[in-house]
Amino acid sequence: MRFFHHITLVAGLFTATTVSGQTQSPYELRTGRELSLFGIGAATGITALVLEKAVDPLTPATIATLDRSTINAFDRGATYRYSHTADRLSDVTLAGNVALLGALTLGTQTMRQEVKTVGVMFLETALLVNGIQRSVKNIAQRTRPYVYNPDVPLADKLDREARQSFFSGHATNAFAAAVFTGTTFSHYFPTSRYRSVVWIGSLGLASATAVLRYEGGLHYPTDLLAGAAFGSLVGWGIPKLHEVKNRSSIGHRLDIQPFSNGQANGIYARLLVFSR
Repeated sequence: MRFFHHITLVAGLFTATTVSGQTQSPYELRTGRELSLFGIGAATGITALVLEKAVDPLTPATIATLDRSTINAFDRGATYRYSHTADRLSDVTLAGNVALLGALTLGTQTMRQEVKTVGVMFLETALLVNGIQRSVKNIAQRTRPYVYNPDVPLADKLDREARQSFFSGHATNAFAAAVFTGTTFSHYFPTSRYRSVVWIGSLGLASATAVLRYEGGLHYPTDLLAGAAFGSLVGWGIPKLHEVKNRSSIGHRLDIQPFSNGQANGIYARLLVFSR
């Protein structure tokens, strides 16, 4: 009997506790993984800069031989477009997507508390999409649509960027930001009625960016589709990579600790039930 007096099991071995006003973060940062992702992003960025130096601008003689009829029918329409206004507006809509993410992060308490996590993930996304898309551009060296347009000033065609059409950096960044924003917001607020609004708004801005790049004569439809697909993949993939696995499993919610008050010893167990 003395044994049972000294070994006391805490009443309610499994105590279910609801943590009000708190949520388990859907994401987690790991030093090794983050350093690896930043390293890959930096490496691709440096590669892009090295490759860009090897890109030779078009010459007037080469430009004179270009014929838009050699462009596939799906892309050919872009060679008739050219607009500095559309070019500038595409910068505005792209910035709008990034601003939307910033507004949601700072404007909602849940995401504001996770600003470091969201910021690190978005920076990784930006580094990867830009390093890779710029490297591909400098390898492909595809001539932009406006170079085929006889109404465009020769000076614009002689710029090195005139050979960096595939694939679209604006579309890549816009859709990466849009999908990243929609994904993270949905994870932080899975029951929010504003999820569809955020998705429609962010993807709408990204689509506007792509259309403006087309109207500006800066990209072919295939450039934009490739950029949208790649940007979306990375914008979804980075948050997915950081998701906390098995968040609802008992192994993550069960807290077991030894118990002692000087007179009795035992085991204290607490089962956490998270609510949003």
